[in-house]
Amino acid sequence: MSDIDKLLEVMASLRDPESGCPWDVEQDFSTIAPFTIEEAYEVADAIEREDFDGLRDELGDLLFQVVFHSRMAEEAGHFDFGDVAGTIADKMLRRHPHVFGSDEERAAGPQAGSWERIKAEERAAHPDESVLAGIAKALPALKRSQKLGERASTVGFDWPDRKGVRAKIREELDELEAAVGTRSPDSIEEEFGDLLFAIVNLARHLDVDPEKALTRANYKFENRFREMEQAITGKGKSLPDFSLESLDKEWRAAKRRVG
Repeated sequence: MSDIDKLLEVMASLRDPESGCPWDVEQDFSTIAPFTIEEAYEVADAIEREDFDGLRDELGDLLFQVVFHSRMAEEAGHFDFGDVAGTIADKMLRRHPHVFGSDEERAAGPQAGSWERIKAEERAAHPDESVLAGIAKALPALKRSQKLGERASTVGFDWPDRKGVRAKIREELDELEAAVGTRSPDSIEEEFGDLLFAIVNLARHLDVDPEKALTRANYKFENRFREMEQAITGKGKSLPDFSLESLDKEWRAAKRRVG
C-alpha cells in the first residue's frame, strides 16, 4: 500500500459514521475551510523560518486538508481524491506546452503571455466571462487586490507608469482625510480601503508582493519590539514605566541592535 493510499484509508476510517471519530464525522466543507487556510499559512511560516522539519509536517497537515475535502466530496457524489489529482495533472500538462506539447511547441520554448492566454481559455469555458473571473473571494485582501489589479491590467485598464499610481495614492489620502472630517465610520472605512487598494497597485508597479512585504514588516516589528522588551526587563523595569519619548529611545536602540 502506498503512503497516499494509507492516508486515504485513514481518512475513510475517520469519517465512518459507525466507527469513525465523532468530530471528523460531523464536519462539512464550511467548518473545515478555516483549518485549510490556517494550514496553508503554517506552511508559509515554516518556509519563512527555513524550518524544513516543520515544513514536512505542515505540508502533511495541508495534504490532509485536501484529503478531508476530497473524502467529503466523494461521500456526496461530487468527486474523489483521484479526480482532484487527475485534474491538476491535466491542468499542468495543458499549461506547459513547451514541456509536454508537440515537437514544435517544445522546440519553440516558453512563449510570453502563453500562461495567461491558456488560463483565459480555461476561464472562457465557465459561465462567468468577466476578465476578473476565477479570482477567489476568500483570498487574503491584499493578495486579492493584487490579483484584481493584475487581471485588469491585461486589458489595458492600468496606469502607464508609477507616476499615475502615486498621484492616485495622494488623491485617496486626501479623500480619507475628508472622510475623517465627517466622522462617519462607514466613510472612513471605505476611503481607507481605497487607499490600501491604491498602495497595492503601487506595489504591483514596483514588482513587489504586498503580502510578502507586509509579512516582512510584521516580522521586523516583532523582532525589534521583543528586543526592546528584553532590554527593558533586563533593567528590572516594564514598558508602562517608560514615557513615550523614553520608549522611542529604547526602540531606536533595539533597531540598531537587530536591524
